[in-house]
Amino acid sequence: MSIIQQHSEASLGDGWRRIDIDRLIEDSSVNFDTSTLHPPLPETSDAEVLQINSQVRQLLRGGDSEGALRGCLEMPVYNGSDSAKDSHLHTVIEVLQSIKASDMTPMLQRIYNTPGGPECLDVLMKYLYKGMASTSSSSPEGSNSAPRTPTRVTPQQTGFSQVGSRPGQANESTGGAMSVLLSWHEKVTDVAGLGCIGRVMTDWRRV
Repeated sequence: MSIIQQHSEASLGDGWRRIDIDRLIEDSSVNFDTSTLHPPLPETSDAEVLQINSQVRQLLRGGDSEGALRGCLEMPVYNGSDSAKDSHLHTVIEVLQSIKASDMTPMLQRIYNTPGGPECLDVLMKYLYKGMASTSSSSPEGSNSAPRTPTRVTPQQTGFSQVGSRPGQANESTGGAMSVLLSWHEKVTDVAGLGCIGRVMTDWRRV
């Protein structure tokens, strides 16, 4: 067999297609644990979330909506169970729906101009996006999928919404819920700027 024939048989093989190039690159993510790039987050238990939510609702009943909102945003649930995260999301939305439209911008400006305020508005933006995703996860009629139970909000005379659901009317409140969240999204963007959206999109911490 000539050298040309030997070279052709070797080069025409397709074994090279099965080579994992990433494992040959020292800096590839498959060669080290990427979780080490992020500092560890403290875990928030369901009991701790219930305690936080109870304190927030107590402030809300006392008429301190701003304090209640701060309480939600200063203690976001980054590392916890799905039930803990959903419970805190419900509390955040409950606080948002209790605030009048005329108070939204002034309240956000006061929070933003205090120490830690910009971070609080970033956290609020995260919960707004999570609420939008939860609301839009409702299945259309005729769908056989079984989505995660969405956060439902029923329209109120105040122009905001009340967290809850009514039997047999699963999709009725979707538009109202999205409208409330979009209203807050607009106000947060006005106060914190478009950079708030960029920071939320690139932050590895998820509520």
